Amino acid sequence: MKKPVLQNDAFLADVKDAPADRRHFNLWWLGQSGFLIQSQKRHALIDPYLSDSLTKKYEKTDKPHVRMTERVVAPGRLDFIDVATSSHNHTDHFDPDTLNPLRAKNPRLQIIVPEANRAVSAERLGVDPDIFIGLDSRHTKPVGGFRFLGVPAAHNDLATNECDENLYLGSIIEMGMHRIYHAGDTLLWDGMVDYVRPFNVDVAIFPINGNQPERRVAGNLNGKEAAQLAKDIGAKIVIPCHYDMFEFNTVEPDEFIAACEEIDQPFKVLQNGERWSSSELERQD
Repeated sequence: MKKPVLQNDAFLADVKDAPADRRHFNLWWLGQSGFLIQSQKRHALIDPYLSDSLTKKYEKTDKPHVRMTERVVAPGRLDFIDVATSSHNHTDHFDPDTLNPLRAKNPRLQIIVPEANRAVSAERLGVDPDIFIGLDSRHTKPVGGFRFLGVPAAHNDLATNECDENLYLGSIIEMGMHRIYHAGDTLLWDGMVDYVRPFNVDVAIFPINGNQPERRVAGNLNGKEAAQLAKDIGAKIVIPCHYDMFEFNTVEPDEFIAACEEIDQPFKVLQNGERWSSSELERQD
């Protein structure tokens, strides 16, 4: 099994000691689609999956979720989180075994979920639906020192509920002068580029594991699509995710890297537990 580049005490020390100023933010890849964002001493967890709940759930089935990379850190050790998000209700993006320990250690934690998923999210955590902050496409919510704008996601379709609220969401996360677009789980959809490009995102975070029906799970962008989408929306840098977690649903980032290099799209491939800083954008300029 792969080891994160930083794990447990070393990871927490890196978060504590990371250079911080008003002009820059830091982020760490936590595995799958999970990221920790640090800006002006505030911390947001995006789609964290920090347990083995899926491995245990599917252990004796015909679709085993064999973990490829060790966990970066136990959620109960993250006692400094201001806000956590879930892009949709698949367990690798909304994990009670991650969120409940986080809530226990962070009594004032705010959790953002798609408005369409508020009721089922509450049922899965065993809490009142009112504890969640509901987000939908074109909603903007200031939470925990960040601003979150909902963006539709197609996993595999732009599915909505009876109120036309999106079941799957990406989000544009604003902090100071910077914007991150975390697409959640998604395929390309008509109008996606025109929808996102006006926001002038600095960092695009896209899944690259692709869409293979034989896996019997909903699909995502592949490496070439992720690279081209980043180029089309004008992202200053693109970071891939949603691989190296489960053996049955992963890819190597080679196709993504080659595609970015071919079209001159700046990119950064992180290891689990690795930090990236927005100060890198200045070196890029």
